[in-house]
Amino acid sequence: MSTEQIKANKKRKKQRRLVFRTIVLAILLVAVIYALVSNLSKDKTNVDAGNEAPDFKLQQINENNELETIQLSDLEGKGVMLNFWGTWCKPCEAEMPYMEKLYPEYKDKGIEIVAVSLDATEFVVDRFIDKYNLTFPIPHDTKNEVMNLYNVGPIPSTFFINPEGEIVEVVEGALTLEKLEDHLKEIQPK
Repeated sequence: MSTEQIKANKKRKKQRRLVFRTIVLAILLVAVIYALVSNLSKDKTNVDAGNEAPDFKLQQINENNELETIQLSDLEGKGVMLNFWGTWCKPCEAEMPYMEKLYPEYKDKGIEIVAVSLDATEFVVDRFIDKYNLTFPIPHDTKNEVMNLYNVGPIPSTFFINPEGEIVEVVEGALTLEKLEDHLKEIQPK
């Protein structure tokens, strides 16, 4: 092989490398642009105070061991305290007795407490319900669909929804008895 052939082979290899690198760079650039565009154009449900509460449907086991459905739109005309919690969450556990204490009084005033469990198994939740003798609805969101719909970050997270279906307040973290009662008064039907 002559030196000119060797030089020609090296030149072809350099050209192929350049073409290959250019293609890889173009693919990476397209991937980055796609990621940016898809993140910017994603439909993000706004779940801040002042926005309409997204509707959802979840199931729970009632006191007669029957499966029943809880749907937010069925509670229209009532104030709704929508709480996201888990049995492993100590602040969640701390606020449950407050919710149970206020539930009978405020249920008669047109307010519903719905505590959405984020636990993976219903057995653990049922034991928790029995431990605290909880009587308000506790549907299970085992696939985190409603949690994602509401963009829930830390738990407990609570959404106070007025009778018109508008979110009045979003509280991240545990509530004291006094604060809980103040928020319930805010969403009480007139």
